[in-house]
Amino acid sequence: MKKIPNQIAMDGTAASGKTTVGKIIAGKLGYLFFDTGIMYRVAAYGANQKLHDVSDEAKVGEVVTAMDISLENDEASGTTNVLLDGQNITGLLHIPEVDKIVSTVAAIPAVRTAMTAQQRRIGLQGHVVMVGRDIGTVVMPDAELKIYLVASPETRAKRRYLENLSKHIESETYEMILADIIKRDKDDSERTVAPLKPADDAVIIQTDDITAEEVAQKILDLME
Repeated sequence: MKKIPNQIAMDGTAASGKTTVGKIIAGKLGYLFFDTGIMYRVAAYGANQKLHDVSDEAKVGEVVTAMDISLENDEASGTTNVLLDGQNITGLLHIPEVDKIVSTVAAIPAVRTAMTAQQRRIGLQGHVVMVGRDIGTVVMPDAELKIYLVASPETRAKRRYLENLSKHIESETYEMILADIIKRDKDDSERTVAPLKPADDAVIIQTDDITAEEVAQKILDLME
């Protein structure tokens, strides 16, 4: 095996499998797993709690810039807890209210500036698998290995629907989730700041018909 990349950047569309695959690879390499999308969900959750309306970009930017966001390992469960102003909000980051506004909040320049600075600081420490939507293009453009995962909207909606059912979240139908994913794809790819797109040197992997373990193995094979 060749020298293992010190930084692995993994981008892709919503529900394309980034988080699951990233965790598998980080576990096999003994690397830190960092889902940067979580930080934008924290920003969306916090802005919604304080403002109840995220249409005023200036106000949202002020609120997010002032946020105290931290991560802590939960050794018992092997997961990472997310704290906002000292409160553990890990279980609140994938509720429908956050899903509906996260792309809007993430597109605000002041929000991206604040979040990108924190993400880059963590990434530069190395030995990290960092997943998101602009890691290879903006946060870590010099990462030694860049991956971009894609899947059809229908496949991704089915994954999210089944995931919600497993968490006893039944407030959204498959059709509602599909419509939301299509809208998020459009919002993410058309935003002015850091639009969703693969880096020029990223390896693109289609995930529709293969398992997360098979995707992870494909990526590990790239290091051979």
